[in-house]
Amino acid sequence: MTSEITTMPQVRLGRDGPMIGAQGLGCMGMSEFYGATDEVESRATLERALELGVTMFDTADMYGVGANEEFLAPFVAANRDRVLIATKFGYTRTPENPDDWSIDNRPEFIRAAVDRSLKRLGVDVIDLYYMHRRIDAVPLEDSVGAMADLVTVGKVKWLGLSAVTAAELRAAHAIHPIAALQSEWSMFTRHIEDEVVPTAVDLGVTIVPYSPLVRGMLTGQAITNALTGDDARQNFPRFSGENREANMRLVAKIEEMAAERCVTPAQLALAWLYAQGRKLNVRTVPIPGTRKRGRLEENIAATSMVLTEDDRAALEPLAGAVKGMAV
Repeated sequence: MTSEITTMPQVRLGRDGPMIGAQGLGCMGMSEFYGATDEVESRATLERALELGVTMFDTADMYGVGANEEFLAPFVAANRDRVLIATKFGYTRTPENPDDWSIDNRPEFIRAAVDRSLKRLGVDVIDLYYMHRRIDAVPLEDSVGAMADLVTVGKVKWLGLSAVTAAELRAAHAIHPIAALQSEWSMFTRHIEDEVVPTAVDLGVTIVPYSPLVRGMLTGQAITNALTGDDARQNFPRFSGENREANMRLVAKIEEMAAERCVTPAQLALAWLYAQGRKLNVRTVPIPGTRKRGRLEENIAATSMVLTEDDRAALEPLAGAVKGMAV
């Protein structure tokens, strides 16, 4: 395997959507959750991503309680014809109540949320609009129906869901075509492979794996060991106590394997995910998040890597040995 950056492959979004870069950029950490932010470097990272063929830039109304959408607005405006902006609704966090993690899928909430996001992003239409999380209290006919209405009136182009079951995906798709499903998927987190991925294949839904590097854990031991007190990951099960120690032993194995192949652990992890997508015949656009150009370039280089059968066999058992629930 090599780690040079090459032309970004492209993948179709949904059955009838546009061709987009095979790797997107998760922008959440540019505003919140993962320690100190650096606006200058983050903006440079956005520009570099565009240069390297990244098309999808992923945000949500709750990232920085609106601040992340506002942060992206100038970049989107300057590159509107080259950028697919994806955002989400569902969480009820506000600047006044940032610790409110309630979820609202009611049509009236959706209609208000999309208008707020359109204003913060400074756009007339959102390219890909996700339901961030679903609650059973609101029928899919109501929530997805309201999302479909947004397409009809021209506020949204394509619809997405996040972290739903195979049955929910199929039911939602029957109401209105779903272009993308965003779910956690990595060599440490593989629960969607049993039912969700086959359903996505059947329906023509593109899978957008979030946390493909397990919130930085798969970038190597140094990152995890350097977490500071203002980093939310310290409170996540996989980063805590005995779980962390056990998982770092797995990461050490990945580091050793990556070094033998002259690549980085992150590249190995992303190459595995692309290989798994090909194996399962599902269109896959991971969205690793980063605020640094160097990490971005490292991640994108993985789009051209090919794992051998021996590589994949060596990595196969890791998910079963991971300690702690995914968040």
